[in-house]
Amino acid sequence: MATLEEKIRQLPPELQQKAEDFVESLLERQKRTGEKGRFTFTWAGALKELRDQYTSVELQHKITQEWWDTDVLDR
Repeated sequence: MATLEEKIRQLPPELQQKAEDFVESLLERQKRTGEKGRFTFTWAGALKELRDQYTSVELQHKITQEWWDTDVLDR
């Protein structure tokens, strides 16, 4: 059975580049999720100043109704 490297060498150059790009994206995703493959939750608490003003459901409604750029939905 061929190794991954051997299989990639059998591909034409443009597909070799796609394979390299895919591997790079996997490595970036691994960096973002932490070394053990877990999410880092660095965003946790980012909206704590709004805790006394809104419930989580109210924030969800605000995001979809007021804050989200409706142009995205029109495309």
